[in-house]
Amino acid sequence: MILTLYPAFRRWSEKGSVYIISDTHFGDADCALMDPAWITPEEHIAIIEKLAGKNDTLIHLGDVGDPEYIARLRCYKVLLLGNHDEGASKFEPFFDEIYSGPLFVGEKLLLSHEPIYGLEKWCVNIHGHDHSGAGSPSHLNVASNVCGYEPVSLGKLIKRGLLGKVESIHRLTIDDAVKNKLKRQDQSVKDF
Repeated sequence: MILTLYPAFRRWSEKGSVYIISDTHFGDADCALMDPAWITPEEHIAIIEKLAGKNDTLIHLGDVGDPEYIARLRCYKVLLLGNHDEGASKFEPFFDEIYSGPLFVGEKLLLSHEPIYGLEKWCVNIHGHDHSGAGSPSHLNVASNVCGYEPVSLGKLIKRGLLGKVESIHRLTIDDAVKNKLKRQDQSVKDF
């Protein structure tokens, strides 16, 4: 079980692993324009099937493409809608949970389709959308062509220290309050 997740999301890891991928664009004609080496939907599903078994959870961070391909997967499936996903109703038969925006799944962990900037001090943002790069220490890009078409294991990322360098928002708030108090005390001494 991934204890770093908020209790409401720990169920994703109760029986197996949690995998994350984005921007599969199954069957989208524009894929070759993004990456000339883009693989077929059948090849992509086969890669995902080898990792995500029936006890695992696959979190898809949007831009699914044709959701019919998702039906082959036996795992529990979670979707955060992307900019190419046209409403939840199209995906409801294929996913167990659907979210329409960014999702904090742990104190230091934000899932989203597009990268979200400005939160780097206190969380890691796992996202897709950007087909050109791998991100930075506080932004992990799991767009299919960026991560070799293979979903990443959230548990392994956390065990390898993904969140280790990120300070808690609570710690940052406490530290800022202490600094402000010291500044006020220092100023009152100078005014005295």
